Amino acid sequence: MDLVSGYKGMVGLVFGNENSGSSEDSYVERLLDRISNGALAEDRRTAVAELQSVVAESRAAQLAFGAMGFPILMGVLKEERDDVEMVRGALETLVSALTPIDHGKGPKNEVQPALMNTDLLSREAENISLLLSLLTEEDFYIRYYTLQLLTALLTNSPNRLQEAILTIPRGITRLMDMLMDREVIRNEALLLLTYLTREAEEIQKILVFEGAFEKIFSIIKEEGGSEGGVVVQDCLELLNNLLRNNASNQILLRETMGFDPLISILKLRGSTYSFTQQKTINLLSALETINLLLMGGPEAESTKDANRLLTNKTVLVQKKVLDHLLMLGVESQWAPVAVRCAALQCIGDLIAGYPKNLDALASKVLGEEPHVEPALNSILRIILRTSSVQEFIAADYVFKCFCEKNSDGQTVLASTLIPQPHLMTHAPLEEDVNMSFGSMLLRGLTMNENDGDLETCCRAASVLSYILKNNIQCKERVLRIELEAPMPSLGAPEPLMHRMVKYLALASSMKSKDGKSSPTGNLYVQPIILKLLVTWLADCPNAVHCFLDSRPHLTYLLELVSNPSATVCIRGLTAVLLGECVLYNKSSESGKDAFTIVDSISQKVGLTSYFLKFDEMQKSFLFSSAKPAQPRKALTRSNAASMAEIEDVEENDSSNHNEDHPILISTFDAQFVNLVKKLELDIRENIIEVYSQPKSKVAVVPAELEQKSGESDGDYIKRLKSFVEKQCSEIQDLLGRNANLAEDLAKTGGGSISQPEQRAGGASERVQVETLRRDLQEASQRLEMLKTEKAKVESEASMYQNLAGKMESDLQSLSDAYNSLEQANYHLEKEVKALKSGGATPSPDIEAIKAEAREEAQKESEAELNDLLVCLGQEQSKVEKLSARLLELGEDVDKLLEGIGDDMGLPEDSEDEED
Repeated sequence: MDLVSGYKGMVGLVFGNENSGSSEDSYVERLLDRISNGALAEDRRTAVAELQSVVAESRAAQLAFGAMGFPILMGVLKEERDDVEMVRGALETLVSALTPIDHGKGPKNEVQPALMNTDLLSREAENISLLLSLLTEEDFYIRYYTLQLLTALLTNSPNRLQEAILTIPRGITRLMDMLMDREVIRNEALLLLTYLTREAEEIQKILVFEGAFEKIFSIIKEEGGSEGGVVVQDCLELLNNLLRNNASNQILLRETMGFDPLISILKLRGSTYSFTQQKTINLLSALETINLLLMGGPEAESTKDANRLLTNKTVLVQKKVLDHLLMLGVESQWAPVAVRCAALQCIGDLIAGYPKNLDALASKVLGEEPHVEPALNSILRIILRTSSVQEFIAADYVFKCFCEKNSDGQTVLASTLIPQPHLMTHAPLEEDVNMSFGSMLLRGLTMNENDGDLETCCRAASVLSYILKNNIQCKERVLRIELEAPMPSLGAPEPLMHRMVKYLALASSMKSKDGKSSPTGNLYVQPIILKLLVTWLADCPNAVHCFLDSRPHLTYLLELVSNPSATVCIRGLTAVLLGECVLYNKSSESGKDAFTIVDSISQKVGLTSYFLKFDEMQKSFLFSSAKPAQPRKALTRSNAASMAEIEDVEENDSSNHNEDHPILISTFDAQFVNLVKKLELDIRENIIEVYSQPKSKVAVVPAELEQKSGESDGDYIKRLKSFVEKQCSEIQDLLGRNANLAEDLAKTGGGSISQPEQRAGGASERVQVETLRRDLQEASQRLEMLKTEKAKVESEASMYQNLAGKMESDLQSLSDAYNSLEQANYHLEKEVKALKSGGATPSPDIEAIKAEAREEAQKESEAELNDLLVCLGQEQSKVEKLSARLLELGEDVDKLLEGIGDDMGLPEDSEDEED
């Protein structure tokens, strides 16, 4: 077949010319011939053993075996089940053929025979089915080698094997049965199942229905819980695979076995102070399980996922998991840093967005009488005093979760911010046990400033920023806090905000000392303090007023925003802080109003350069890489040891003085980045609006306004009028130029950002939208007037139409009366003629009577017709005017008048004929 011939040809391709691999190739071929055609069973067994030996040591032999050997050995497994030794040898040879051989030689892109053999063996589903059937054999080594072979297949070709096992009846059931086998078989089956369940949701569900949870926790208990060996680690890895992004399995675990077996693993047994590497890994795996129960899946339905998480959090807290987490993360300071960090992160996830758990943490008290203190105080102490960067980040995460959308909790913490006497703030560190939360935090904010170490200050500033976030009441309260001067004789107390700005300036001045970087990590000190100030000033005019109370603050910000030695993010956050001084400025006081701030930015920095600070910040690594919380990396056998040994960032390592510092990454999370982006848009629009408008309430009295001596009142008024007209013209011209300049600046400043159309065209679009809005409003008003006038005209037209119909009816009645007179006259004439023809009796002058009657009737008819024609003439003129107006409004006049007067044709015709 082509595949086999291709494999044969690969020997020369991979290892040189064909002759170089011919000896291995021919030797493997002879051994395979002895296995398939040998007459003596012992000789065939010997050939299998030799084949296993050479395949285990030679990559060329592995490649040659892949080209020729699989059909032969699979035939042995299928047809010679009774020969146990033969089946053992065949399985061991297959395992060797799939195990990579690394001699440390050859290029990295060299073809791997083990991978090629795996691909060849796993292509046929029948091979997988045959291997699974061997698990029912009684021989221990057959089952053991079969599991090893399946594990090797999974390692190199997981997807294909997962699909094959799903199609084989009772395939997973056979694997699950191995968990109840002898210890060695059980451990190998456990390792196989951990590989099999990675990213295979269907297999995960089947395993759970086959009783995986019960068997896993049974093995963990048997092995000694967290004190157990690597088997406990494998069990927890399998458990995590079953629960990761699988809501149905989480619900099944919660409603069948519950979380008690899991929480019991977190209980410290034996020597509490002893933490071996394996115990550390076991605890980390159990904490990862807790984390999976608290975190939503990437594609889960929002409502169902939220309900699941809420229930998980409720049950976990009911089972006292918070106590165990606090013991591992806060009270057990002898525990490894990795365990403490993982426990603190689980505490943050447990309380995030769940008021009951927030209250539970707030009410927790740690320690024993009489030395007890609130859990939040203990976590704050970790933040202020730990030497581990990772532990600071984890403890800081707890306060971030505690304060998020928890205004009551923020208010309670802010209410404890009461300044302590100067002597208390400089007391030994051990005495902070007796302090309140707020006093400890204020002490941290002002500690070590004389030593030039602002590390503790910036950590406390991070916690304070969470307390103030989106809480106007807390911002106002903290604004009123005043701190004593370091030495009372040096000055009066100053607001806490002013002290923070002072530390911001101090950090920048300490960046370089004797030509060396400061060892205190000022890389992140300034950004954290700036984050605090940005959060504080957001939507708080009183905070802006307090900030601008000290004139040097504005001067310092203008210097910092254009300081080339500052990082991109420091300059960007400074620009945001300046923008907030404009955006939330309600002051009308000279020197502190928004116009003054914008004018200062324009003169000292330039609006174009100022807007570019935003663009540079948005393109920086910290802002472009900020994403919502991502699932933590899974703990596996391959990475467990490295994750158990957390290596902290060395503060004095110059290679870490960049934007990927862990503290900076945690500080600039997705929520803060989104806040800054929103502020940036508002700041741009507000500054352009202020810059393009004149400063209000400016009184200017030039000398030209004074009346000259000897000048008459009339001439003085004319001169004043001319002066005012000239001033108005100049003002309009300046306003127009100013608006154009502001739009150009906006375009220049926003042209290189990620969304240029939205930012660069913001000002011009706003002007166009306002113009279009006004035009639309005027057009709407005009349309309403026209509609009203049209309705009025239509009403009048309808009235006149009814009147015309009435007159038409009257005219018809008059015509009928005239016709009846004509008929009566006709009858009279006939009677006269009849009388004349009789001639016997004298008759009156008939002609005279007839003429008189006709004359009288004609006069009466003419009088009525004249009156009617006068009325019709008047109505005709009105109809003509209305017709003209309707034509202007676009109405079809002929259609409106259609049918009027049609019925008058016949009577008029008959009248003409009568005449």
